[in-house]
Amino acid sequence: MSTNKKRIIVIEDEALIAADIMSTLELLGYQVVGHSMNGDQALDLFSSTPADLILLDISIKGSLNGIDLGRIINDRYRIPFIFLTSFSDVSTQEKVMDLMPYGYIIKPFTDRDLQVNIELALRKFDSEQFSKSSVERKLKVNISQREFDLLKAFNDGLTYKEAGEKMFISVNTVKTHQKRLFKLLGVSSRHELMNRLNKAL
Repeated sequence: MSTNKKRIIVIEDEALIAADIMSTLELLGYQVVGHSMNGDQALDLFSSTPADLILLDISIKGSLNGIDLGRIINDRYRIPFIFLTSFSDVSTQEKVMDLMPYGYIIKPFTDRDLQVNIELALRKFDSEQFSKSSVERKLKVNISQREFDLLKAFNDGLTYKEAGEKMFISVNTVKTHQKRLFKLLGVSSRHELMNRLNKAL
């Protein structure tokens, strides 16, 4: 069960299905921060409501369907989305896959299907945000692969010893890489380093 209250927007035009999904999400430990039954209204929701993930029905009512909304999310927002659909035909799947959604759930689905897809989508999105190129771009520095690996280890909460074991280097070498990171980012402690990283990401 998720314990960090990830925020989810639900775009579903069948009222009973939407109510069931939202109730299930709350029971699973997520926070439903918005719901729309209309494609046009969904756009207002995306721009006004911070969210970690969007559940998106493909055949939503309005001038914009789910595929249109998926394209807009990719173009304008950095939010992972999972398609919900009653259709499993090849034509629909091809249109959907072109948009590279973070999941594709065919109705009817179980609570477990929903939870697994959400957790996989969130983890995939998080891993994409924490790449060497994205870290360098956001921190405006060039770092070596070893320095990036150390940042990732620190971000995962590893100790110096655990980071060294994961990277197959000594604790002294870990601290040498850390010193260079401190100098590059103008910080003087691991705590300051992680604050700087978290603010950038």
